[in-house]
Amino acid sequence: MAACAATLFDTKPGWTARVAERNAALLAQQPMRRRGVRTPEVIFAHHIDNTRLVKAPDPVRARQMRIFSAAATVLFSLVMVYGLQHFNAIENSYRIESEKQVRDQLREENRQLRLTEAQLSQPGRIDGMARQLGMSEPQPGQVVRATSHFDSSAPVMAQNNAPQPNPVN
Repeated sequence: MAACAATLFDTKPGWTARVAERNAALLAQQPMRRRGVRTPEVIFAHHIDNTRLVKAPDPVRARQMRIFSAAATVLFSLVMVYGLQHFNAIENSYRIESEKQVRDQLREENRQLRLTEAQLSQPGRIDGMARQLGMSEPQPGQVVRATSHFDSSAPVMAQNNAPQPNPVN
């Protein structure tokens, strides 16, 4: 121990040079000590047959993998169901908007048709057009109204009861 203390506190100018010289010598000897003195490096091909090796079953690891797989499957299923519902809601909202537009268009068309019907069914207009075409008011007894019940005293409209000929192909 006294020798270590003496070299440690040695303050001569050659002390650092001696330490550097010793470190360089040790560094140069390291490769030879690892491989031996001038041993040529030779690599032999060695074929290893692992066909007889059997992996030992690990029930703990297998159980962990089953639990993880089940959890991942459940999570994936939940995400897919959420996505399906989300996209269905978006699709339904677009469909509802387009059907509202169609409904509004149909309401406007219905309003236009009712207005046209009211204009065309005015009795004064119909009477004026009939007079332009040379029509006159019907004479009493000229108009026959069809009824659901049969009245033997009322005039009967003509009917064709003749058998129809069969068409020849």
